[in-house]
Amino acid sequence: MISLLKQNIARHISLSESETEAFCSLFQHRLITKKSFLLRAGEVCKFEGFVTKGIFRVYHIDKDGAEQILYFAIENWWITDIDSFTNERPSQLFIEALEDSEVLLISKKDKEFAYANLPQIEKLFRIMTQKTHVALQRRLIDNLSKTADQRYLDFIEKYPQFYQRLSNLQIAAYLGISHEFLSKIRHKIANKK
Repeated sequence: MISLLKQNIARHISLSESETEAFCSLFQHRLITKKSFLLRAGEVCKFEGFVTKGIFRVYHIDKDGAEQILYFAIENWWITDIDSFTNERPSQLFIEALEDSEVLLISKKDKEFAYANLPQIEKLFRIMTQKTHVALQRRLIDNLSKTADQRYLDFIEKYPQFYQRLSNLQIAAYLGISHEFLSKIRHKIANKK
């Protein structure tokens, strides 16, 4: 578990072995069973997490009761409600395990401690924040400019590691379309082959 976190850190910044150990020691390991929540709407998010096993979905439920999936997180991905975590306000999001999962969690206090005592950690989180902003910007542009068919094909191509692990309902909620419309898209694509 920690070895996966160490590899992730090493891809972004250079730390000495002792700095890496000090940073990794700030994380708490949690097992989250399938269909259990790491966070529910209304709670204050007190962690940033690093997924070491399994898959999570981060979603919002709109006023009509429809799920809107912001993103999925699998092994080697970071997960949080950044608004709730940063501003210490109740979350609008749910974070649910779709499989039996494991995650390493760091608290805001421990993250601030790392910033103060391990200056490279701020660079690590800056790089991750920039990558997140790029991904969100690209997703927003795609949602505004591409057809549902193209978004579905892009999803399969970009995230092949997700495709087999998710239900059609979950993929449809991520794409912002109905399950029935996704079935029509899949049928149309299958008939083209």
